[in-house]
Amino acid sequence: MMHWQIYLDGLVAMLLFAALGWLISLYRNNVTHVDSMWSLFFLVAAGAYVCGLETMNLRGSLMVGLLTIWALRLFVYLTWRNCYVEIRNNNQPNFKFKSIYIIFGLQAVLAWIISLPILGALSSETMLNVWDALAVLLVLFGLTWETLADWQLARFKQNPTNKGKVLNQGVWRYSRHPNYFGESCVWWGFYLLALAGSAWWAFPSVVLMTLLLLKVSGVSLLEKDIAQRRPEYAQYMQTTNAFIPGKPKANKS
Repeated sequence: MMHWQIYLDGLVAMLLFAALGWLISLYRNNVTHVDSMWSLFFLVAAGAYVCGLETMNLRGSLMVGLLTIWALRLFVYLTWRNCYVEIRNNNQPNFKFKSIYIIFGLQAVLAWIISLPILGALSSETMLNVWDALAVLLVLFGLTWETLADWQLARFKQNPTNKGKVLNQGVWRYSRHPNYFGESCVWWGFYLLALAGSAWWAFPSVVLMTLLLLKVSGVSLLEKDIAQRRPEYAQYMQTTNAFIPGKPKANKS
């Protein structure tokens, strides 16, 4: 059963959190922290849903526990990486004020839609079943895979001799974006956890997340014109799957 009022309360909480992030950006005179806020939106949503439902079932406890691990890991990693340098240096007229809706507000709305499985798991009334176990395994696999990918990439970039080179070892040997693949596994796992509780209506969440990873802020954005700018990466594209890990292919050239 879909709890629309509680879902809308979640949106209000996330928009307030976005407004807080925007106020911090005005004080700091940059929006560098916006990327780090992404995963925290879902903790805000979970808190709002728990307060609205006034209860916590076993499936909901599993969801909140796994979500917290995912959110804190991503928050720490993105904060350390210090993303969004280009946005921080944006000098468009009135950018400070536009950022409240084109950056912070947009993130809040996207996160709100994607948060559907959280509400689904928290509000379910069915007993735990084998699908819950499969969901937990998928989430843990995704977390492990993306953590390994992030660690290997960070270690590669820390070596000055690798500047300008392409990482094609470890999990990056089997996928050009193993971190995004791991992220997708996490969210498909979250959806499966909600589905185990009959929350089939959470499906738009995982579809949107997958589209973001593949077509919007993920693979497509990062690889735009990269073959022309980096010939070595063009060769990497010929031998390595973009998203789903697979056996490296022979170089066609």
